[in-house]
Amino acid sequence: MHLRRPSVLFATMLAIAGFGSALVAQLESGDRGILPIDSSGLVEVSGIHVDVGGETAEAARYAGWRAAQRIGFKLLWAKTNNAGPDQAPAVDDATLDGLVSSIAVEKEQIGPGRYIADLGVMFDRSRSAELVGMAGDLRRSAPMLLIPVMLTAGTLTSVETRNAWQRAWASFKTSTSAIDYVRPSGLGADPLLINAAQVDRPGRAWWRNILETYGASDILVAEVRLRRLYPGGPASAHFTARHGPDGAIVGSFDIHDRDGGDLQPLMNKGVQQMDQLFTVALNGGQLNRDSSLDPPPPPPPPELLPDEAVTTGNDQPAQAYQLLVSTPDGASLAAALASVRAVSGVDVVSESSIAIGGTSSIVATYHGDVSALRAALMARGWGVDYEGGQLRLSRAAAAASSPSPQPRADPLAPTVKPPPTRP
Repeated sequence: MHLRRPSVLFATMLAIAGFGSALVAQLESGDRGILPIDSSGLVEVSGIHVDVGGETAEAARYAGWRAAQRIGFKLLWAKTNNAGPDQAPAVDDATLDGLVSSIAVEKEQIGPGRYIADLGVMFDRSRSAELVGMAGDLRRSAPMLLIPVMLTAGTLTSVETRNAWQRAWASFKTSTSAIDYVRPSGLGADPLLINAAQVDRPGRAWWRNILETYGASDILVAEVRLRRLYPGGPASAHFTARHGPDGAIVGSFDIHDRDGGDLQPLMNKGVQQMDQLFTVALNGGQLNRDSSLDPPPPPPPPELLPDEAVTTGNDQPAQAYQLLVSTPDGASLAAALASVRAVSGVDVVSESSIAIGGTSSIVATYHGDVSALRAALMARGWGVDYEGGQLRLSRAAAAASSPSPQPRADPLAPTVKPPPTRP
């Protein structure tokens, strides 16, 4: 899917013209945000058609709901056990009342003594599991961030404004689906992070930040392109299921609505079929996570000096060593402490005694023997002597080997001639 984005020049012209406040007002409008229904503990059986009569309209409606409960239980049992609805066990209405959580009215017609409706029955998963035969947990995918995208009247939208496609996904009962959907509500920062333009961006770093923000592992894009013959007339919708940051096509299908007055039933049906596409792809091993979404590996550790790489290691036991260093001033003491701390394998360095203008004593805890510590310090430019179980550090050899600088004559200084001598 290719999206057109406004140019930077056009955005700048809008800002100069003073439309910035209008854009902010549009973002802060209340015409966005649909909270997804939490259906983790419910199992829904939808599309149950009932046509019953009764002495009054209320009695007919009550009888229709009771009939929907019986039909819904048989359909749920048949789906769980891969058998026909006629083989389902008989359950009385009092027991069904305890299993059913609620009844959703999809479409209904109420007359004086007749009730015709399409209903959905939601069963409590924990209470109905034993009777229906839902043993164990449903095998589900990793958390998938779902981004609904709708193209209608030449405009691409996702969760920026409320629409029938977002509402269909928000009301979708995910308890029986094999896909663990993470559905954005469109509130807060959702329109800025998850919008129609985001699905066309290839940048992996930004995708990784979004997935971490929403606690998801992968990306699913549910796209629908809606067309009408005329406003309010028959509608035709083309649905495309995509996966991953590059929008790989999983499958597509078309749904036509001759009425076209209310788009919500068409979108609800599209969600059901798209969930089946994603489920088939999951079972077929097509929804594999793109390795480019994994965080980059950490940088390699800094290379050790040659002597340290051979002679030191943190797997050796730590020992305390005393080091003597000549400290004519505070800077020399600080330099010695920094050099000892920089040696690989040294854990703790402390001053045992400080004598500015004399010899100070340092205690270092080191993983290795004394010869390895001596070699590591010598590799850092120190002269090290081993005397009576102590290491004496000195830079005198390096200072003595370099000749002292001689003062140079200033070419700009005036020349002073000696006074003449008299005979």
